[in-house]
Amino acid sequence: MKQITQTAPTKEEAINVALKKLEVSREDVSITVVEEGKKGFFGFLSKPAVVEVTVLKKENPVDQVLEEKIVEEVIEQPVLDNTSTLEEVKETIEVTEAPNNDQAIAETKLYLETIAKELDIDDLVINETREGKYIYLHLNSEKAALLIGKRGQTLNALENLSQLVANKFSNSFILIRLDVGNYRERRQEALEQLAERMADKAVRTGQPIELEPMSSSERKIIHNALSLRVDIETYSVGNEPNRYLVIESIK
Repeated sequence: MKQITQTAPTKEEAINVALKKLEVSREDVSITVVEEGKKGFFGFLSKPAVVEVTVLKKENPVDQVLEEKIVEEVIEQPVLDNTSTLEEVKETIEVTEAPNNDQAIAETKLYLETIAKELDIDDLVINETREGKYIYLHLNSEKAALLIGKRGQTLNALENLSQLVANKFSNSFILIRLDVGNYRERRQEALEQLAERMADKAVRTGQPIELEPMSSSERKIIHNALSLRVDIETYSVGNEPNRYLVIESIK
């Protein structure tokens, strides 16, 4: 089964590029949209569209002959004996074709180091953790504040740009998550506390409370923090990057 994960500025572009690479038409594939993609602010905070395109298996004699030929050739290799089953052969093939994203991660680290040098940061240390398709890069420096920026704006921008760099070199779709000095955890705690205070204020005054513009991930933190409260509701207003959250009392 042929499958390709393609990244492009828009969903349609990603699909068309994938079809061209696979040399098939649209009716011969199934398409899964991993990320819709979105336009950024002057292109700075844009997110690419990501699709998974899988070639549908066609049941015809020619395909069957080709599959049998491939299996026979693999079975003839020394690593397998003549008792190997078709499923065992397929598992062996899948293992040998497992995606290796070492280059993508290395290129992403190099990109971050280059940006750091532009900010006069010479002591940047990047620690890496992998969990499936998630790649966590922990940045450490004496000048951590420069990498975080006001309310994490610089860190969020670096994360989005790192995502683009990583998937340009990756063999499969991966998600980059950046953190500096455990900032993400501290920011989440601050947002959860802010959410409770503003919710109480909305109930006390009877007036809707508009928060400052935040990224979608930070708005989600506040939504989740208040999800169990029955006396208020939360919703987002506006367009990125100026989309903000409103907390309103339910009368």
